[in-house]
Amino acid sequence: MARSKKSIFFCQNCGHEESKWLGQCPMCKEWNTFVEEKAAPVKPGAAKAMHEVQAVSLNSISTGEDERVNTGIEELDRVLGGGIVQGSLVLVGGDPGIGKSTLLLQVCQRLSDMGKKVLYISGEESLRQIKLRANRMGDFKDTLSLLCETNLDMIRRVIEQHKPEMAVVDSIQTMYSEEVASAPGSVSQVRESTNTLMQLAKGLNISIFIVGHVTKEGTVAGPRVLEHMVDTVLYFEGDRHASYRILRGVKNRFGSTNEIGVFEMQKSGLVEVENPSEFMLSGKPEHASGSVVACAMEGTRPMLMEIQALVCRSNFGMPRRTAAGLDYNRVNLLMAVLEKRLGFPLSNYDAYVNIAGGIRLSEPAADLGIVMAVASSYKNKPVSEDTIVFGEVGLSGEIRAVTMPDLRVAEAKKLGFKTCIIPEVSLKAVGTVPGMEVIGVKSVNQTINYMMS
Repeated sequence: MARSKKSIFFCQNCGHEESKWLGQCPMCKEWNTFVEEKAAPVKPGAAKAMHEVQAVSLNSISTGEDERVNTGIEELDRVLGGGIVQGSLVLVGGDPGIGKSTLLLQVCQRLSDMGKKVLYISGEESLRQIKLRANRMGDFKDTLSLLCETNLDMIRRVIEQHKPEMAVVDSIQTMYSEEVASAPGSVSQVRESTNTLMQLAKGLNISIFIVGHVTKEGTVAGPRVLEHMVDTVLYFEGDRHASYRILRGVKNRFGSTNEIGVFEMQKSGLVEVENPSEFMLSGKPEHASGSVVACAMEGTRPMLMEIQALVCRSNFGMPRRTAAGLDYNRVNLLMAVLEKRLGFPLSNYDAYVNIAGGIRLSEPAADLGIVMAVASSYKNKPVSEDTIVFGEVGLSGEIRAVTMPDLRVAEAKKLGFKTCIIPEVSLKAVGTVPGMEVIGVKSVNQTINYMMS
């Protein structure tokens, strides 16, 4: 009798394989993520396809000097580490409608203007839809070609014939291979499609960008191995109803993973924000209590942002706490420091803390800004508008050092701030700054006494 096709169960979250269905994945500990798929048959003669390989010396490998290609969009080049690396595979993820396809089409426009051969492959939109979106961006050169196809074998044939210098696949969840007996978007199809595109990128030295859908948790849909296979993973962040977008690199084999790019969505597409600090501080209220400017580092870029706090007496036995753009538990911890070390009766008050502009902030250097915003609102005393604060706050109320304080102070001076309150242990690293009064503090109590005396 002929053997029936064997089924394998895949975890949709991490790609772990099991021979039977399980309620909880033993690898990622997620529940109800296993789906059944047919095992891919082993091709006859696959074992004979082995060819002779040899190890080479590390010093004999030449990296070259012209491997990166500038996209013409400085914010994107910053996140990529200086430009597109030839032969790289880049994954771009983000919420629906946030601007993934718009950004990549703009990249195609800039590269085609430079005379580069570019191929845009869409599995979700028709040629007419792409043309309508392109009309809002301006003129395109003839070196940009469009292809609407989801069959991976046909896409591979077109790429091998066309031989573009860059290709965009929108999106990876719509691609399918006839050799895999499962629906498009499944674990097997996504993994096989990504593997095929990776072989094309490395074999033909083509830079390929692939768009990935995200789940409700904000991660790229499909197996976790998808992010391990690609060279770079970029995430679009921000509310799609807001005007700004943040492009963040969470994995980059050719550069830093801490850099971000800031864009503003306009009618003609995404426009670079050259000075994000000034953009985030626009509209800051004057002489308002509970408003403090702090500085956070995103990679090597300092960003000034306004931290707002509103403290009011609670009408219930349990006070309410709300944190927008900040870690909720971190805010509660800092409020406990104020109550214990300074005697503020915050257990009888509601507290609402927010980062103006909708950006998310997780760096410990914002601790002092949060503390001062809460204290300013509680005492109803505004903080001087030409003052900026940053520093990590410990449970004893001490102010600890932060990284790169000199860059933070330089950014504050560039935007016209006159006073900068920093941890005392960081004074040596900052030194003397002409036109800026730099004050070192040791504790939260000392900071509040200085700023609200």
